[in-house]
Amino acid sequence: MLNRKITNHTLDNGLEIITEKMDAVRSAAIALSIPAGGCYEPSGKNGIASLLSDLMLRGAGDYDSRALSVAFDNLGVQYHLSPGWHQLTFSAATLADRLPEVLKLVSDVFLRPHLEQKSFEMCKVGREQTLRSIEDEPRQKLMIELRRRTYSPPWNRPSEGSLQDLPEISLQDVRSHFEQCSVPSGAILGIAGDIDAGQIVSHCEDLFKDWDGEAPRLSRGTEPKPDSNHIEHDSTQTQIGIAYRAVPYRDPDYYRAWTAVNILSGGMSSRLFTKVREERGLCYAIGASLNTLKDEARILCYAGTTNDRAQETLEVTIDELKNIDQGVTESELQRCQVRAKSALIMQEESTMARASSLVRNWFHLGRIRTLQEVREQIESVRAEDVLAYARQYPANNLNVLTIGPQPLQVEESA
Repeated sequence: MLNRKITNHTLDNGLEIITEKMDAVRSAAIALSIPAGGCYEPSGKNGIASLLSDLMLRGAGDYDSRALSVAFDNLGVQYHLSPGWHQLTFSAATLADRLPEVLKLVSDVFLRPHLEQKSFEMCKVGREQTLRSIEDEPRQKLMIELRRRTYSPPWNRPSEGSLQDLPEISLQDVRSHFEQCSVPSGAILGIAGDIDAGQIVSHCEDLFKDWDGEAPRLSRGTEPKPDSNHIEHDSTQTQIGIAYRAVPYRDPDYYRAWTAVNILSGGMSSRLFTKVREERGLCYAIGASLNTLKDEARILCYAGTTNDRAQETLEVTIDELKNIDQGVTESELQRCQVRAKSALIMQEESTMARASSLVRNWFHLGRIRTLQEVREQIESVRAEDVLAYARQYPANNLNVLTIGPQPLQVEESA
């Protein structure tokens, strides 16, 4: 037991179950993650995890594809199944008294999916359409390719898959991935809402007791990272992506890093928005985020601009990223903390957010950070802490990628 409202229980087969009782709600949500993300795909078969996430909902247990959808709809479930870089995660929210029935359907999806050839072909067509739509969306393509260039294999593989590898993936590849990765060892089930922890854990023990298997080993890919920092695209716009090293979620300096990024890019009063877009009118969109794997992290920055202002946009953006170590005002810090507290209040009212947070915390930390702990961590950050972090992890050794008609000049010192 972690505290009065948060508990954890490990089944004999290795499945971790973390629950959180939320008194002010009448709903409940679950997040079930298995070690089946893109990093577990064989080299040259990027897209297996995304196809599996599509296919698992096309019939399971006693339900064909339509009947499964109707069963979820009849229970009023909001749900989705999506692949990530490490995990494949099913998330769902419903009324609390319907949770046992929802969990039964979820156990069918994870233990007894049909994975049929007819459904596979339809999923493959749908996946191709999704990937082609990304090719037509330069901003999304830019961030996927930036990640491919800044992380090492297999963590740099797009979770969406790739058009190049898609034709090489067979139904047997997907079935093999499911058999190897849909296992209780390494799986995490987070449940939050108006629940009785003892009753719901007992119910899960009955549903998942026959689930077995060990967590798969990572097959580290050997595919080379592209060495070009520009993708030619005939357009009146240039997309700019910048990546540099940060600290992951489990690092003691995480909230200092988070604060630094939010000062740079946390709303319309942030530095990047104010200095690059509003004061100079250099771009139509700009922002930065902290992207974290289990053992490493990057700050990823994006700017979209016109071709004639692209070079200046790049230079001014890099200057702002570098200059954060020159000073942080108390007003900037206060605005950042107020936004964070507002987000925490909304998370306190969302069962889906809490269930997902339970899984994320357990995966990255092996424990749960309560909302109170998060609040205290954010409130404890001082301006000098942000400066110390920015000087220890400066915006140096930048990985810059552009999409547009012409490459830009990037200083080697960047």
